[in-house]
Amino acid sequence: MSTLRDLDRQHVWHPYGPMPGRTDPLVVTDARGVRLTLADGRELVDGMSSWWAAVHGYRHPALDAALHADAVSHVMFGGLTHHPAVELATTLVEITPAPLQHVFLADSGSISIEVAVKMCLQYQRAHGRPGRTRMMTWRGGYHGDTFAAMSVCDPDGGMHSLWQGFLPQQVFADAPPAAYDGPHDTAFDEHLAAVAEQHAGELAGIVVEPVVQGAGGMRFHSPRHLRALREIADRHDLVLVFDEIATGFGRTGELFAADHAGVAPDVMCVGKALTGGYLTMAAALCTTAVAAAVSDERGGGGLMHGPTFMGNPLASRVALASVRELLRRDWRGEVEAIGEVLTAGLAPARELPGVRDVRVLGAIGVVELDHDVDVPAAQAAAERHGVWLRPFRNLIYTMPPFVSAPEDVARIAEAVVAAATDG
Repeated sequence: MSTLRDLDRQHVWHPYGPMPGRTDPLVVTDARGVRLTLADGRELVDGMSSWWAAVHGYRHPALDAALHADAVSHVMFGGLTHHPAVELATTLVEITPAPLQHVFLADSGSISIEVAVKMCLQYQRAHGRPGRTRMMTWRGGYHGDTFAAMSVCDPDGGMHSLWQGFLPQQVFADAPPAAYDGPHDTAFDEHLAAVAEQHAGELAGIVVEPVVQGAGGMRFHSPRHLRALREIADRHDLVLVFDEIATGFGRTGELFAADHAGVAPDVMCVGKALTGGYLTMAAALCTTAVAAAVSDERGGGGLMHGPTFMGNPLASRVALASVRELLRRDWRGEVEAIGEVLTAGLAPARELPGVRDVRVLGAIGVVELDHDVDVPAAQAAAERHGVWLRPFRNLIYTMPPFVSAPEDVARIAEAVVAAATDG
């Protein structure tokens, strides 16, 4: 009889890899708290929050209750509505920057970016500028794997160079200086202004990951650049989009990364931690000005997007439970505590040969190498320390669940250092 792993290898295509895969995945049989139980009986502390989504850990009572409560499983969102979706949208409006008043519920983070780009294009069309069809962004970014999202990812260092020639040609500024704070880099802000000025007649909007660039390189930049982008967008009447899919809901030390800069975008995309990792859901929030333009007959008369599972009641219920659970707890204290343990625990990596940088922000810890990671060796080292990590390119990083105990965070940090040593 074929084993589960044999069947997986024959039939299951895993992300970012060939079919069949080059390595066999670990088989998970249970997940509780911050631990993954494997088929061979081992337990691994999850240092990744399941791609940054499971901020409450696994089998959280409040989120379990949201799924098991007597509720409608699914109804189409066209022409119908329901309490979970309305409550969720209202809650998101309450906790995000004030100008954001309207919520489009999407299937995933990538789809929320697609929706945001459509909003930008329709906004310009409504204002009599149909020739403004390009997006401005900066290098080093990652926004997802669907086609509009791929087009605003880094065109050279990203994962989507295969599609050059097919993707829309967007406008790319240089990557922001890799520092969270420090002296104000007016030269970079001037560079952003110059790029926008040069292409203003063809730009519909600007989209960036605020403060932290995620899968494009786990780089941190100063919030000051977000204020510069806000001024640039206002000057040229561009729609400013913040991709908070990875940074939202407290990961950087503020509830949203935009809060570090004290500015509000015209569109904000959220996802990942929105449902605590339980179900797939994201959202694109926008201002009344954007919603009015998209809804104007000149702009299209409405947003031409309607996912089959948009506003799914179960996903809406668990998202609402996740957000409420986050706000109920001292999430800021949890994130600060994780950051302190990671700062201390990752410090020894600075002395390792081949390490270019070690950095921590909020509940994010990164060891950057000067060469690509030997991923199997790095993962094996982490597993020997009882931790699950997934390095990529030249990065070994962690984003622990917010509920991780100090001793678990310390173990994660030791595993990152070990992975850097072996990888």
